[in-house]
Amino acid sequence: MLAAGCVTDMMGQAFVADKVVAVVGNSAILYSDVIKQADEITIERREMNYTPERSAENEALEALMLQKLLYNQAQIDSINIDYALSVIREDVDDMVSRLIIEAGSLQALESREGRRAFEIKEELYERLAEFQYAREMMGTVTSGVKVTPGEVERFFKKQSKEELPIIPEQYVYAQITKFPKSSDGAKQRTKERLLEIRERILNGARFDMMARMYSVDPGSALKGGELPPMSKSQFDPAFGDALSKLRPGQISGIVESSYGFHIIQLVRMEGENYVARHILLKPIFSDDELYETLTILDSIGDVIRNGELTFAEAALRESDDAGTRLNGGLVTNIDAMKMSGDYSASSATTRFFKDQVAPADYKELAKLKIGEISPAVLSYNAKGDQMGKILSPVEIIPSHRADMATDYIVLEQMALEQKKMEYFDEWLEKKIEGMYIRVDDSFDLSQFERQAWNKK
Repeated sequence: MLAAGCVTDMMGQAFVADKVVAVVGNSAILYSDVIKQADEITIERREMNYTPERSAENEALEALMLQKLLYNQAQIDSINIDYALSVIREDVDDMVSRLIIEAGSLQALESREGRRAFEIKEELYERLAEFQYAREMMGTVTSGVKVTPGEVERFFKKQSKEELPIIPEQYVYAQITKFPKSSDGAKQRTKERLLEIRERILNGARFDMMARMYSVDPGSALKGGELPPMSKSQFDPAFGDALSKLRPGQISGIVESSYGFHIIQLVRMEGENYVARHILLKPIFSDDELYETLTILDSIGDVIRNGELTFAEAALRESDDAGTRLNGGLVTNIDAMKMSGDYSASSATTRFFKDQVAPADYKELAKLKIGEISPAVLSYNAKGDQMGKILSPVEIIPSHRADMATDYIVLEQMALEQKKMEYFDEWLEKKIEGMYIRVDDSFDLSQFERQAWNKK
């Protein structure tokens, strides 16, 4: 619903004679902003081969008005996005650095844009920050909306066959995993490497630069290792304990958590929440160590094929994966749910789409019939730890139209999104009613999706 295009592709635009074409609360919308957003919409339409009756400018203006309203309400409600703002500032610095490289020099960029680099940065920052405030406000409005099983069933019954989504092929599969036996040696090598990085930081290297260069945490590395503000209980226990002992600016020793090995820096406290940076490294095994692991797994596979053990018995006896060994090796998404903070029972599943399966795993599963066993392969678990696996498909569910019996989670999400949209629309109509709004007469408000904007 929010217009992401209004915060991208803002450089290199042709000059447009400007004027204020709409005011929402305390925020004005310029004609140049509408044109930039309309250009993005036109490109999207062309790519989709879509030609609606509604003009791109009209659609762009409504999207920008919605963003301004949400931004204004976020200010009224004191929505806090401090963590996002620090990330946005870093992103803007990177964006302007790339623009300077593209232009050839700082002077060339400033000459092309007709303003100083710091002014370019401030405009980009303000636009990105406004978009983030609007998105956070929208999420806050609908955060309490839930659906019951009865509502999901009623939603399903109201849908025509054509309205129900086609569910791609899904796999239910089991696995037996092994970490290399020599993991102690790999752990020691990882600790030594992390100690070297820590020493460089203590000798003057910037923590955030070291995190960008070396950390293997994809969620924080590009942000200089910075994590969102969280309470101690929200961190891995070992990580949280180490963090709670630090003073702002202080760097921990090596901390081993369930994710790997870290060094941690406390940036600041926000009430009871910690704002911290970290550098994460994971053990890296030698080719010989990995080959030995695969050899052991292939031997286990042969035992199962020869009928000496069932797959479930072998998983219980041999697998290193505590999450699957007790249920016959059957793979679930429980680890991924824990990592994302989702503890709802309805989200748990043993069914996986192709893009939800590790590439190395899917490559083998796609070759197998139900009950067959793969050769040993190198793969990763949900935390990114390298390991060996043998796999066996338990069920392959063909592509089909969604139905209650097999696709409840998908239908629940669809019902929830619809309910959220309905709730948001009701909330928005009341906010439009109570907020000052003015639109230039050159725009036809009768084309707007929400007629509440037309207050004439």
